[in-house]
Amino acid sequence: QVRLVESGGGSVQPGGSLKLSCVASGDTVSQYCMGWFRQAPGKEREGIGNIDSANNPRYVDSMKGRATISKDNATATLYLEITNLEPEDTATYYCATDLLYWCSRWPGAKYAYSGQGTQVTVSS
Repeated sequence: QVRLVESGGGSVQPGGSLKLSCVASGDTVSQYCMGWFRQAPGKEREGIGNIDSANNPRYVDSMKGRATISKDNATATLYLEITNLEPEDTATYYCATDLLYWCSRWPGAKYAYSGQGTQVTVSS
């Protein structure tokens, strides 16, 4: 069973940035494709991006230029940094995986495993 624990959420003003973390159990981060998605109240899940075992990230078009996905295999930690935050970015953010060795070229929002999420609120 995969365990994923997100942290780093909070309240931020528009224009600010946040770096979210996700600690995964075992060798999940180093071996498998990992992704981030988010869900705002009353809205469907929205994919953000993914990163493969070779450290190649991909992003959905709407997040390109503002989101950066990275990872540290030594600490089994996945990161998501979002800059220039807008109120529309308010959502619960989740890290996730399907335990696949490859990543989709089009990062989605449905995964077999995800964490409990971390809340991000963007407001002035």
